[in-house]
Amino acid sequence: MRPELELKIGLLPDKSGIYIFRDEEGKPLYVGKAKSLKKRVASYRRRADDLRLATMVAEAVDLETVVTGSEAEALLLENNWIKKHKPRYNVLLRDDKTYPYVKLTMRDGYPRVAFTRRIFNDGADYYGPFLPGGLARRAIKLTQKLFGLRVCTIDIDGSLPRPCLYYDMKRCLGPCVDGLTTRQAYDRAVEDAQLFLSGRTEQLRRNLRREMKAASDALEFEQAARVRDTLAEIDSVTQKRSLSSLRGEDVDIYGLHLAGGNASVTILVMRGGRVLDRRELFWEGRPDLTPERLLSELLPQVYERTTFIPKEIHLPLPVEGKAALVEWLAERKEERVYVRLPARGPKAHRLKVARRNAELAHRRRFRTDRRQERGPEALVEALGLTEAPRRIEAIDISNLQGSEMVGSLVVWEGGRILKKDYRSFNLRNMAGQDDFAAIHQVVSRRYARVLGEVGSMPDLILVDGGRGQLNAALEALAELGVEETPIAALAKRQEELYLPATPEPLKLPRTDAGLQLLQLLRDEAHRFAVGRHRRRRSKGALVSRLDALPGIGSHRRKALLRRFGSLEGVTEATLQELQDVVGPILGHRVYTHLRATEEGGAGEKVGEASTDAD
Repeated sequence: MRPELELKIGLLPDKSGIYIFRDEEGKPLYVGKAKSLKKRVASYRRRADDLRLATMVAEAVDLETVVTGSEAEALLLENNWIKKHKPRYNVLLRDDKTYPYVKLTMRDGYPRVAFTRRIFNDGADYYGPFLPGGLARRAIKLTQKLFGLRVCTIDIDGSLPRPCLYYDMKRCLGPCVDGLTTRQAYDRAVEDAQLFLSGRTEQLRRNLRREMKAASDALEFEQAARVRDTLAEIDSVTQKRSLSSLRGEDVDIYGLHLAGGNASVTILVMRGGRVLDRRELFWEGRPDLTPERLLSELLPQVYERTTFIPKEIHLPLPVEGKAALVEWLAERKEERVYVRLPARGPKAHRLKVARRNAELAHRRRFRTDRRQERGPEALVEALGLTEAPRRIEAIDISNLQGSEMVGSLVVWEGGRILKKDYRSFNLRNMAGQDDFAAIHQVVSRRYARVLGEVGSMPDLILVDGGRGQLNAALEALAELGVEETPIAALAKRQEELYLPATPEPLKLPRTDAGLQLLQLLRDEAHRFAVGRHRRRRSKGALVSRLDALPGIGSHRRKALLRRFGSLEGVTEATLQELQDVVGPILGHRVYTHLRATEEGGAGEKVGEASTDAD
């Protein structure tokens, strides 16, 4: 630890707060909370047992602290800092940004229900995440069907002359038309929807039974029948979603599994005594994580991102700062929350179920299939290798009639595909569709760089194609002075292997594990190449006739398209409208050019790519 950090640690107060280790550029490396800053930060002098944190301390050049009034306040502040700055040595809950949620816009006079993948501090209620994502859209449809909440984004003032089709389908109460519903009736529907979306269906049932009885006593039999049908629908949905039934608790049950430097966490979501959902989270390449640290840093991030906090949280092991966590959760829920460590009975059994689910999720997410386990040994005999390859790089080319040719390279190492090592190549100076020249260029550029930066070649290079592609790759390697690296080409259709020293192609049985591994990598390289090629074509499709005009570059072209939406819109714009966007001279030039082009009969729409080869 640097002397200046030692000095700062010696001056820290014995108070609660957060501490921030920063690197040479001032970026946060790690944010932590402490009941006593003085004692907690001083413990980092003895963190040699935790390699990741020891590395972090070695990188740190500065230390900053923020004193808070309590440990619970420190926990909230720590969570906000982690979410904002994303320090690379903290456990980050990255997955939620892509999870589907159902949103109730509570700040609207007549709240609407919507699908979202982002959570904002906008006063709305968020429910979820829903896994798989289709459950979120089904929840929205059920909310419409059961309670009549709107999904439209129009301003509701009751002034529309007639409602939309959703009202006729009995999927909306119709607040957009005066007299179809009342504010009180809509508010009751919103309250019922909140109970339904949060899983508190028992309370919802009680409310609906009271409403049905009141309607029946008032001889409003049609209304009573509608409430009865709603109750039946809720019962049906709840039965379909239930995985187990115990007492009527609201509990989140945590299971976790760490192995091979990867971690998985499963959360069983129990509402009203029924397990309604299962949530899975994963971290890859984190051998430093311990179960205690993972849970300690994960829990605040989970419950900061949801509007519903259960009455109980069941954990498989103790977490640091439990008292502060309980206090913070109670403040958010506005009632007491219990964090328990069940050791026996039904609650302990549920923990075992969660742990088993986490193990299965870990195996499903991080496992290597049989092709990747047995393939390398099978390739030794098939290709005449001296030892089983540990690293294989596969190359493919993608093009459309010779245009926008791109090369791709995917990497397999140690039984796993390494997506972080994937590379793509925008091919230069290509005249037409020449796959051989493309392969030659990709191999030359890739391994010239590898030899210059890494110095070691892969154990096997795989090229998509036949003898011609193999020879092109061999020529490129020879020019680089590399002749000992094993290389093969795998042709489609017949699935034949072409090897440098064998004149005839090698045809392995379809059940051969080595062939299956090479097929896996060949197909992955093709998928990656096609995806990259499509992105390039989509960018090229945006080029329009405007680019042929002097003075109209990408900035002004984008300004025109933002204003008018498409090239057709630009063409239909008046002279004055064009001059308002790009100025008098350029506006007149664009106006004249487009009119002349129309008269010449050359029509084009933005978004249609040219089929001519460059």
